[in-house]
Amino acid sequence: MSREVVAIVGRPNVGKSTLFNKLAGAKISIVEDTPGVTRDRIYADVEWLNYNFTIIDTGGIEPTTDDKMLSYMRKQAEVAIDTASVIVFVVDVKSGLTDADYKVADMLRRAHKPVVLCVNKVDNREKLQYDVFEFYNLGLGEPFAISSAQSTGIGDMLDEVVSHFYEKNTDNEEIDLPRIAVIGKPNVGKSSLINKLLGEERVIVSDIAGTTRDAVDTIVKYNGNEYIFVDTAGLRRKNKIEKEGLERYSIIRTVSAIEKCDIVVLLIDAVEGITEQDAKIAGIAHERGKGAIIAVNKWDAIEKDDKTMYKYLGNVDTTLSYMTYAPKIFISALTGLRINKLFENIDIVIQNHALRVSTGVLNDVLYDATAMNQPPSDKGKRLKLYYMTQVSIKPPTFIIFVNDKSLMHFSYKRYIENRIRESFGFKGTPIHFIIRERKEKGK
Repeated sequence: MSREVVAIVGRPNVGKSTLFNKLAGAKISIVEDTPGVTRDRIYADVEWLNYNFTIIDTGGIEPTTDDKMLSYMRKQAEVAIDTASVIVFVVDVKSGLTDADYKVADMLRRAHKPVVLCVNKVDNREKLQYDVFEFYNLGLGEPFAISSAQSTGIGDMLDEVVSHFYEKNTDNEEIDLPRIAVIGKPNVGKSSLINKLLGEERVIVSDIAGTTRDAVDTIVKYNGNEYIFVDTAGLRRKNKIEKEGLERYSIIRTVSAIEKCDIVVLLIDAVEGITEQDAKIAGIAHERGKGAIIAVNKWDAIEKDDKTMYKYLGNVDTTLSYMTYAPKIFISALTGLRINKLFENIDIVIQNHALRVSTGVLNDVLYDATAMNQPPSDKGKRLKLYYMTQVSIKPPTFIIFVNDKSLMHFSYKRYIENRIRESFGFKGTPIHFIIRERKEKGK
């Protein structure tokens, strides 16, 4: 089941970022008592009642404004509304119902998405309960009285939010095919690649960066197998984004596409070379445990010698040091160069992403690994690894039971991961570890 997306919207200075931080469990958004301070949309993962979903914090919506930044923030919020499964509309009980609230409510009704109305800053329920009732006039159903600062009323609000997930998931069955998200910077050739795979101009292709505004699902057939490819709006470097508005906010569409996919194909521009922005995009997929393939596109457009490919591979491995497990191929979406290799790697990564290893075989590898390289110790106490078992797939996730979690250094965990990869491959997929303490018998 794909992860739902919840957008937190409202006019400026109603407490959206404070609510976001409370839900995220950390001060991620900048909180300041100045309208318009949240200029970036931030996203975070939230768990409530066994539901895992992504929340988006947005800048304030000013329905009618000539101010460039406020207009820019409104567009940002519109993208969030368009992408979200459920919208949390935050209003301010202390300011009362405003004309801007009515206009935002009208905007949300046109989106035809479930809306949960939250009346924020209700720090004293007995004193302010009648002021909350005023917001029934928005016509969006029951207003939930909350105080983000005091963490009151948030549970009831979240119950309402996740209730819409249940309705959505029971009414719509998803196609059970491998999902591959094509991700990368704008104008790197994502749409051209999908068109080449389809053999037709199904996706609009343009040299103007940012042509693809939405994430588009396309079924591709190859050698008798079917795959769902998702072409995503590219992500642009921050200095360019400031000038060009809407494209900045395609990041949440990319995040949403990554959440819903099994495998990502990260396209890198061979002419430009790998960049910091490529690393940021790849990091989203890595953190979410998605299988990955790195495809260097436009390989036909550069002059090459016998060292060119090795130079590129070195740069990629240096920049994406956390993703060395991903296979790397050099392609041309324009000419179709090595497209067959792309599908070969996709099939391998799909298989490895869902690979299970028996507990007995895993522990044979664990035993050999600890015998070859003794676990670390600290202040006379040595780490003991009792046993390991695989608990899930997509990505492959393992629990290791130890005597003391604090002794499980990152370097030794990486060593265990490398031994597992040497034994079972897991090409193209991250591996997750969960470290659990277990008391020794008799203690």
